[in-house]
Amino acid sequence: MSETENRRPLASRDTGWAHTVTRWLAATSITPNQISMASMGFAALAGLAFWQTGETDGAARLVLLFLGGLFVQCRLLCNLFDGMVAVEAGKGSPDGAFWNEFPDRVADIAILVGVGYGVGLPALGWAAAGFAVLTAYVRELGRACGQEADFSGPMAKPHRMAAITAAAALSLFEPLWSGHGQVLTVALWIVALGAALTALRRSVRLVRALRG
Repeated sequence: MSETENRRPLASRDTGWAHTVTRWLAATSITPNQISMASMGFAALAGLAFWQTGETDGAARLVLLFLGGLFVQCRLLCNLFDGMVAVEAGKGSPDGAFWNEFPDRVADIAILVGVGYGVGLPALGWAAAGFAVLTAYVRELGRACGQEADFSGPMAKPHRMAAITAAAALSLFEPLWSGHGQVLTVALWIVALGAALTALRRSVRLVRALRG
């Protein structure tokens, strides 16, 4: 199965700005693997920011929430451009498959566990991270069994990151009702339960496909 057949369908990949940035990156010495590595760095910063929101109040907490959401989006941009530079710009490498997958799993764990510690529910954060990794495991298991990559939801990677980013943005308004972490807690529950459902759904689809 070719590398392009294992690419998540993304509307942003066909936009003019994405191709412009890709051409710029391709003209530099930056490699797709380095972009993938950077995604782990942004995810670690996001997780740290979310974790520290549980220890702060006032303006400092608002800044951390903003940075957390921003770094999550930076992680997603890295996920977009590592593949585009590798495929569209032809700068892929023999170990590209590893760097295409491994940093994503690290990033999911860093962000979701960080949110869990930030809202005082570390077990929930680890559960969400575990189910997130499981969704990817089932997808790759399907590929190992000769099936096409299954990127179905309801809580695939883009959905998980959208939920956390939206929750971070909405949390900026929590002072209006004297809230502190409730929005991120709800989002984390949604991600955990949604990712569990996604792993189950992908598993059912895989078994059906294997049975023909």
